[in-house]
Amino acid sequence: MPKLKRTTDERQARGDGPEFIESLDRGLRVIQAFAADHRPMTLSDVAKACDLPRATARRILITLQKTGFVSGDERMFSLTPRVLALASAYLASNQIVAVMQPLMDEVSTRAREVCSLAILDGDEAVFIARASPARVFSAGIDVGYRLPAYCTSVGRILLGRLSHADLAATIAAMTLTPQTPETVTDRSTVVATIIADHEKGYSLVDREAEPGFRSISVPIRRYDGAIVAAANIGAHVDRIATGEMIERFLPLLQEMAHAAKPLLM
Repeated sequence: MPKLKRTTDERQARGDGPEFIESLDRGLRVIQAFAADHRPMTLSDVAKACDLPRATARRILITLQKTGFVSGDERMFSLTPRVLALASAYLASNQIVAVMQPLMDEVSTRAREVCSLAILDGDEAVFIARASPARVFSAGIDVGYRLPAYCTSVGRILLGRLSHADLAATIAAMTLTPQTPETVTDRSTVVATIIADHEKGYSLVDREAEPGFRSISVPIRRYDGAIVAAANIGAHVDRIATGEMIERFLPLLQEMAHAAKPLLM
């Protein structure tokens, strides 16, 4: 049976200290495993995905069932809507979302397109807010949606806040998997593009992250100039050309970013 406790080397590699609660870490890993797998899971699935003994995985699943975060019949398990309370707590307590949401609503109405807000989480850009005009229905990018940072306009904006040396090291450590036939995976080209985007103050990505989709993003800075998020407007290539995105959407995004800066502490 696999060991339940991490070795000293494993703890040091993760930066775990004496106050680290390993049982809580395991529980959170189980919840995340469902998100990664996108389907109900068996006990064996959970144990394998989280690298846990079956007995440990079973106790965690039972605990999550008792607290209402997981439902199951002893064979198949799935998350319940109560998990959304965790995301709601983050969104409700996040100052960036509170400040940006009304500004994004206005931009979305004026642009007549979806406006989204993202932050950096590891190697991915995760979307934390979204505004949509009433006439637009989109099942694509929504709150919680994740995309590789290196090939998305929001991700390139967020990576642009790194120094040149840190950026090169970060890209060197990433796995650059093509998302579409248009995805640029040459590391030196990616680094150069991110630096260029940072210098010009916006990023436009054309069909690199998702087929047939292009987007334009700007940095969202707090009062001291630090980049804390990226805001974008995206559309299908059949509807909007790149030049039109720069002409129509870039001024709206820049105006929004300027309005938000003194409000973000």
